[in-house]
Amino acid sequence: MKMGISKKRKSIVGKVDPNKVYSLAEASGILKEINCTKFDSSVDLHIRLGVDPKKADQAVRGTVTLPHGTGKTKSVLVLCTPEKEADATAAGADFVGLDEFIQKIEGGWTDVDIIIATPSVMPKIGKLGKVLGPRNLMPNPKTGTVTNDVAAAIKDVKAGKVAFKVDKAGIVHASIGRVSFSSDKIAENSLELLNAIIKAKPSSAKGTYLKSVFMASTMSPSIAIDTKVLVH
Repeated sequence: MKMGISKKRKSIVGKVDPNKVYSLAEASGILKEINCTKFDSSVDLHIRLGVDPKKADQAVRGTVTLPHGTGKTKSVLVLCTPEKEADATAAGADFVGLDEFIQKIEGGWTDVDIIIATPSVMPKIGKLGKVLGPRNLMPNPKTGTVTNDVAAAIKDVKAGKVAFKVDKAGIVHASIGRVSFSSDKIAENSLELLNAIIKAKPSSAKGTYLKSVFMASTMSPSIAIDTKVLVH
């Protein structure tokens, strides 16, 4: 049994040349060929940027709406005052409330993908930063998750709007779809995210901005993307 697994793994790894960079179209096609999971794996991009994340003026973050969605229905918690609860529920929020959810989060509950909050409740939510910050769940005006128009924010999230943020190592990690997507959809979603990251380039960033881009699915080898064709 072990021989069969290793042979299969070897044949998969052999389809990716570690010394080559691929176009988005090539990488998207290869990724579908080398997927070896029995479930619908997530397709992720890992983008190393030429920025210093420790400097406030080089913290790259933003949002982008992927043309084909993420392939995953995101669960949304809306933290708001009672008069906004009906709007949030009608727009498709999975959880709506305030004090009871603040207590749950303080107790360690973070079983949601996105948290949206109205500006008026942010003073109450500030104390949750230690729990939500490390999980990238803290509502933020820059990503459209602090807003009075909760219905529009929920619809954006459900339609495939994703947030991206450079980490301490200078890398952006983002899911852009599933292996079940066609290779064209994987490539188009990838390009949409990369264009948004290029547009978010800080004016203070010097030298090469897109240092490397890799595409991978769950348990698959990473595929290096040709960054030269992405920057105009």
